[in-house]
Amino acid sequence: MGIEGVEESGGTGVPLSKFRYNSPFVQVSLIGLVCFCCPGMFNALSGMGGGGQVDPTASNNASTALFTTFAIFGILGGGIYNILGPRLTLLSACSTYVLYAGSFLYYNHHKHQAFAIVAGAILGIGAGILWAGQGSIMTSYPPSNRKGTYISIFWSIYNMGGVIGGLIPFVLNYHRSQAASVNDATYIGFMIFMSIGTLLSLAILPPSKIVRDDGTKCTDIQYSNVTTEAIEIAKLFTNWKMLLIIPAAWSSIFFYTYLFNNVNKVMFNMRTRGLNNVFYWGAEIFGSIGIGYVMDFSFKSRRTRGFVGISVVGVLGTAIWIGGLANQLNYSRSDLPEKLDFKDSGSAFAGPFVLYFSFGLLDAIFQRMVFWVIGALADNSEILSRYVGFYMGIQSAGSAVAWQVDAHKASFLSQLVTNFTLYTVSYPLLVVLILLAVKDEGKADVEEFTKGKVAEFTEEKLLSLQPQRSDRNDRRLN
Repeated sequence: MGIEGVEESGGTGVPLSKFRYNSPFVQVSLIGLVCFCCPGMFNALSGMGGGGQVDPTASNNASTALFTTFAIFGILGGGIYNILGPRLTLLSACSTYVLYAGSFLYYNHHKHQAFAIVAGAILGIGAGILWAGQGSIMTSYPPSNRKGTYISIFWSIYNMGGVIGGLIPFVLNYHRSQAASVNDATYIGFMIFMSIGTLLSLAILPPSKIVRDDGTKCTDIQYSNVTTEAIEIAKLFTNWKMLLIIPAAWSSIFFYTYLFNNVNKVMFNMRTRGLNNVFYWGAEIFGSIGIGYVMDFSFKSRRTRGFVGISVVGVLGTAIWIGGLANQLNYSRSDLPEKLDFKDSGSAFAGPFVLYFSFGLLDAIFQRMVFWVIGALADNSEILSRYVGFYMGIQSAGSAVAWQVDAHKASFLSQLVTNFTLYTVSYPLLVVLILLAVKDEGKADVEEFTKGKVAEFTEEKLLSLQPQRSDRNDRRLN
């Protein structure tokens, strides 16, 4: 039977409502809400610098443990998702976020970092499989010509978590202008949101049940097995497409350590950090919408849209990093600036605030552009979950290194220059990837149509010959 008047073999040309429970729009929105509650709140917690503590040592070590296990399970995450399916994968993954926030509530009282480090390592496992599953849903459920739009929808919802999460420490610490660390209520607020996201993950459907608005089904998946996934994941390390992705993946959140610890934490007081994060993650929403338009609607040719998207990111990214360099020359690790407050610092607050906001825009457009490129490499959900898992694993390995670089007191300027260089190197490699591996939608559609027609013609010929053979056999028998 078809679904809502749609034949199982494909679309009828009659558009379906995008508000159906099994539509890509609803499912991508749901995974956006899950990430709003879990990694969105985690981003707000990390964005305060030092996990909201006066001494960032515990947070740096916990983050190193987190991104070390994330690097491993990010790569394995696509295979785990293909074996377990979305609900079991996401439910187990989201619960690790609650534990991590709870570990900092514990640290607020006992100052023992062992719990935070262990919780960070466990969260790395959960985050690895969560983001592999999320990436597969976000890039394989929508139709190929609207992937940029759906990526923007997801990131806009997800980044609202950072906005709301930024409001939590801002509101709860508003009257504590001299506070060095956040209060217990801040961590409890994060834990409540993370628990809601954990339960909401049960609403995600597997790809075999998704029907797009034109009536076509998402690629069916027969869930895989450990041996198959191990072999396919190992192949990723010799896949030239994935090798070209490595610099972009490594650099994509490498700069978080520098930005959150050495800009937001060093330059601003506690309540202003929370306000900064509201605007930082708000900037991500605007950036997501803007780059989504460029990647889906700016030109008819998909490859042209990719080239334009990389050009936009490259120009804006270079300008923002130059602005960051100008700001960094004003202070150093041995010559820290006076803390800025959004109410009391006057015009001195404006420049660093705009810079921090601009980094939010850059984070959005860079990561969304890279996800669009990954999504353009394949339409099969199984393959994409492995690609996304590989990307997240490399991304997390870079972040683990970055947190330890800061923990070992590397100069602020050297960290900035390293980040600037990594971003710049990734742009031409992404251009090569689009040039060699991304097909225009028209060409891909023609190839698929031709294959289908050849298969139909062959089947019809074989069927037409069967009666003739039967007639010949009858004549021989007579």
